[in-house]
Amino acid sequence: MLTVSKYAFAIKNLLLNILVYTILTGIAFVIIAPLIGIVSKTFSSTTDVMNPLVYLVPRNPTMDNINNAIRYTNYTTALPFTIFFSGALMILQVFICSLVGYGFARFNFPGREIIFFGVVLTIVIPFQTLLVPIYLQFRHFDFFGLFTLLGLEPLNFASSWVPVTMLTATGQGIRSGLYIFLFRQFFRGIPKEINEAATIDGAGTFYTYLRVMLPNAAPPIITVMLFSFVWQYNDTSLASIFMSRGGNLISIMLSTLTQNYGMSLSVWNPSTIILVVNAGVLICIAPLVVIYLLIQRYFIEGIETSGIVG
Repeated sequence: MLTVSKYAFAIKNLLLNILVYTILTGIAFVIIAPLIGIVSKTFSSTTDVMNPLVYLVPRNPTMDNINNAIRYTNYTTALPFTIFFSGALMILQVFICSLVGYGFARFNFPGREIIFFGVVLTIVIPFQTLLVPIYLQFRHFDFFGLFTLLGLEPLNFASSWVPVTMLTATGQGIRSGLYIFLFRQFFRGIPKEINEAATIDGAGTFYTYLRVMLPNAAPPIITVMLFSFVWQYNDTSLASIFMSRGGNLISIMLSTLTQNYGMSLSVWNPSTIILVVNAGVLICIAPLVVIYLLIQRYFIEGIETSGIVG
């Protein structure tokens, strides 16, 4: 009887494992399948697309699609500029959001909960719904009505990098509410005795934040850095409104790839264009994949720490 129960338990575990791995494999395929399709089309030729017998693995692989994508997205110029611009905004956003999150975690002041509720509300409200008022604000920028009071014309910051930078510097950048929340959760988990010890040693408030608290916040900093860089890198909302003319961003160049490459063809061929577009997507996401692979361990650690502490 005991032997029968033992075998029944083993069979039950085996069936359960098969079910779990089947579900995980299905979920993984749903996630990875689009990327596999992009890679396949990137190296496929037009004859492969027209051949119904070709599936995923091209018979006549070519690098022409990548070469055309690099050419018509101005990749060699757009990629360094995008990395520099996104990196600069990332550093600014990490500093501002960590400072605000530290303030919410360590200081009691009137209206703190109400203000933090407003921060959480920015996570819930889609950023795209605010684009029109943001554009109008910077199209006719009047600092608290001061310019009108002095008889001056409002400033026009449209088609420049000023609005994006100003929003980031004031804690209103892309996903800043989420980053503030992550830093607040982390700093709440640090014992207050550390602040008290720093105060006894003569450290001021900002010195304590900069030299004591911030060095201990490596996990959330790495997490926010990755999130911030990826979202700034992929942003087309603010970039298309404010930097469509002056900015050579990879996201804008990729969104216009179909038009730019299609105009170069003597005959409009959707099959050829879709291959080049897939190649453009691949070369644009490649830097992000490399960055994620390099800091994957720190990123996961930061997510776990920010989610558990507090």
